[in-house]
Amino acid sequence: MENGVSAASKVIISIIPIVGIVMGCTVVFFYILWSHREKMLMIEKGSYAPKPLDVDVFSLLAGILLVAVGITLTAVFLVMDTAGYTLLGGLIPLSVGLGFLSFYSLRARRRAT
Repeated sequence: MENGVSAASKVIISIIPIVGIVMGCTVVFFYILWSHREKMLMIEKGSYAPKPLDVDVFSLLAGILLVAVGITLTAVFLVMDTAGYTLLGGLIPLSVGLGFLSFYSLRARRRAT
């Protein structure tokens, strides 16, 4: 036992991320598989209508989110002497949320015109 931590607890702690990644990949795999099967059944019945991707809206959302996260990271790294990396745990979700809100407001204005 090293520093009050047993070998079994170290093994369990190292397995948790592996299990999480495997389970996450399994969920994504089955979602894609079931979505594919659903689309194939809809095609066979003749009721499938593909939804076009609005590239303008996707580009706007991706751009706003990337700029928001980039500005946050830049600001944190500039003031790194006074604050720590733990600040990123709150600022990155904040910037993504602000990006989503600005995207929503821009989309609402676009729909109104």
